[in-house]
Amino acid sequence: MNSDASHGLKSILYVEDDLHVRTTAKLVLEVIGKFDVRDCGSGREALLAAMDFKPDLILLDVMMPELDGLATLAMLRRIPHLANTPALFVTGLTAAADIARYAEVGAIGVIPKPLMPLRLTGQLHALWVQHALTAA
Repeated sequence: MNSDASHGLKSILYVEDDLHVRTTAKLVLEVIGKFDVRDCGSGREALLAAMDFKPDLILLDVMMPELDGLATLAMLRRIPHLANTPALFVTGLTAAADIARYAEVGAIGVIPKPLMPLRLTGQLHALWVQHALTAA
């Protein structure tokens, strides 16, 4: 990994069922973070989008109808080019037991809801760099 670990983060697959939250976060990530963001409104949509998109990071809401974030991540992990892609959960469920569960399924961290749009890019970078340092 290069010396500035955050530079390895360019593209994000973002899965969030709430249109308002998704639109706001995508705008912030693209404008402030300068990321290439492919946003999806459901787990099923994410599975389709992931077929031809190789993101550096997967960002997932936990509470979604049909496929929740954990089930979506498990299915994304079966796609060969996403098997080891770092993933973050965005959720209001941040009790210690919840966070332990996210770590068990391979998440590198959690961004708590409600999202603070102007803090989102910084939160992402901090978790990305922390992951890069522990993976090195």
